[in-house]
Order: sequence, then structure tokens, then C-alpha cells
Amino acid sequence: MTGRWRAVRPWRPATALACAILAAGCGSVSGRTQAQSPDATTVPLSPTAALTFSGTTWASVPMGAAAGANQFWQLFKDQAGRWSLQTPPDIATNGALLLTTQDKPAPGGTLVVGVRPSLYLDYSPVTTTSNGGHGWATLSPESGLANVPDAIAAAPDGHLVALGRDQTVSTLSLAAGSDWATLTTEHDLAATGAGRDCALAGLTATAFTQAGSPMLGGTCGRADRVGIFTESAGRWHLAGPALPSSLAGRQIRILRLARSTDGDVVVAEAGTGPAASLFAGWTTDAGQHWSLSPVLRLGTSYPESVSFGQGGTTAVVLSDGHGETVTGPGASWRSLPTLPAGRTVTLALPAAGETDALAADGSVLTAWQLVPGSARWSKTQVIKVPIQYGSSG
Repeated sequence: MTGRWRAVRPWRPATALACAILAAGCGSVSGRTQAQSPDATTVPLSPTAALTFSGTTWASVPMGAAAGANQFWQLFKDQAGRWSLQTPPDIATNGALLLTTQDKPAPGGTLVVGVRPSLYLDYSPVTTTSNGGHGWATLSPESGLANVPDAIAAAPDGHLVALGRDQTVSTLSLAAGSDWATLTTEHDLAATGAGRDCALAGLTATAFTQAGSPMLGGTCGRADRVGIFTESAGRWHLAGPALPSSLAGRQIRILRLARSTDGDVVVAEAGTGPAASLFAGWTTDAGQHWSLSPVLRLGTSYPESVSFGQGGTTAVVLSDGHGETVTGPGASWRSLPTLPAGRTVTLALPAAGETDALAADGSVLTAWQLVPGSARWSKTQVIKVPIQYGSSG
């Protein structure tokens, strides 16, 4: 957002919780300014993220103030190694931009952006671009997207699935004039055989399988269950991977769930507190078979954000100022050098295979790239974003 929007809807005060966490309705606070949490499950994962699909990398970054009405989320695109500002115009972006892509029919894919409710905005606008941000088309708004990065997902055939803040899962077609229709709710899913087996405690992510069927992620109250659900012939099934023995007895929380060019990828957290661990998994057949990464011990840190590259390559920003990447099945986690300074730092994995770090501070975004074969970051670009402070009041 460039600050041109003026609020016209009646004021609805945000809750204290929403003011305290990143990407909440009244703005966000980077995990870098928070004290480290003794229990990782108490820290919500930030919607700050980047994704690469069909050769284009997009990143959603909070800028402006550290929180409140003067924080505006911005959208950036990487093309040929240069980042540019592509924030959709005329939309209030205080509450976070949630990104998903449809890899057909446009070259480079169609980007879908859902906007979380914030301040005067008590619903979620949804907008798309099929020409790299040069033009945007508005879809029917969602009643209010949940405070998770994967609250909206797109399928290749043009269908969307969204997780609402009330734990309702809805679907919509990208076709003009389509409205959102309820698919299920957390309550209804918890009452199914799959939901009871998981002891579903809440939904946290949406996605689609390669075949175009909805896929949902959540937190299981029952240990050793991974809360990934797929729908087939009107019935929901548990489709999460079996856990390695090193994670036996742990409760699992799904942090990210996304469709890649080669299948679906999940990032999940096992356990809580200093014993918490992170793992990634990849499937090409809707969860019938999974390949898992090695377990990443978190210690006193916790994951702040997760980004995806081509083919399910994954990058995680940790609260201790470091990052980790994993390239896919069979690969080990790779520790990155200390991340560049910034109020918020977002890792991006462009199509060319580089690792970028986008450091945002106020109205300035600094792009850094990891020098191949070294342990240092090289500054590649500085972008000054024209933010009009006070425009949301």
C-alpha cells in the first residue's frame, strides 16, 4: 500500500491480542522485538514470507511503523535479480498480505493476495494479478481471514480455499461473480472420524493437492498425529506423515502447508519449549507417501517466518537472528550466516537458486544476497517505499 487508502467503514476496536502479535488486525510486531518465548506454541508464525512459483518470486513484508495504524504491508517482486514494489493499490494493508499462486493459465502464474482485517476493515479483500502486478482484478471479499500465513490457497483450476478467523473453511472460484461457499468448519471436521483420531484442536493452514482437492492443516491434541486432512468423495481423511521415532510422543502443530510445482510441502513444529523441533515434509500424491527432512532442534529459539522456493525448497527465519534452509527430500538443513539487521527480515529463494534476505526498517527495504561459497551477505539493492503515515486514521 502506498498510503492512498482512506477508511470509510465504522471503527471496531482490535483486541489486545491482535495488537500484540505480528500481522494482527491493528498492525504487527516483529518477533525480533519480542522476548524469546519459553513455549514456541505461544508465538504465532508471521505472515511475513516469500514464495517462488513459475519463475517469479513474491514477498510480503511489513513496513512503516513497528505496529499500529502506521504499519503497512508491502508486496515486492523479484525479476531478473531486481526487486520492485508491487503492492496492490487502494486496499488497506495494515493487517498483512497473504500470498498464494495459481500456476495456470498466465505465464508466470496468477498471484492471489488476501488481506487480513485491520482497523476499520472488518473483512478481507481478495485481489489477483496475472501480469506481474501491472493490473489487478478484485474478487468477492472473504468475511475475515485467519491470522496464519496459509489462510488462503489457490488450485491450478482456479478455485480458492480460505480459512476464516472463525475457523470456517470456504471455497470460491476465480470466475467473475463467484461468491464464497462454506466447505467445512473446525467444529464439523473435529467431529469426523479423522478429526477424532487427531483430536483436532484448531485449523492453521489451507492448501490444495496436485489433483486440485482441498488440503487442510491443524494442531492435533493427540500426540504422534500430524493434522493434515484431505477431502475425497465428500469425506475427510488424515493424510499426515508417520513421525520418526525421535519425535515419538510429541504434539504436532502445522506451521505452513503449501502446494509447490512438484507436490505439497509442510513445515511443522513438534513439541514445545526448549525441546521443540522443526521438520519439513514433501508429498506428490496427496499425502499417501511423504519424504521428511531431518529434525531441526530449536533450543531457545522459535520460528518467526517460513518462505518457499521452487520445488518446495524451504527457508525459515528463527528468533535468534539466524536462518535455515532445506532444498527438499533427502537434504539436510543448512544454517545461514547471521541475518542482516532489520526490524523484519524475510528470506526469499528466487528461481535462480540464490538466497536473498529482505531487511525492512521503516520505509526502507534493503535486499541482501548470500555470496555463493561464503558466509557473508552482500547488499544488492535499497528500495525507499513511499508510505504516507497517518493515511489509515
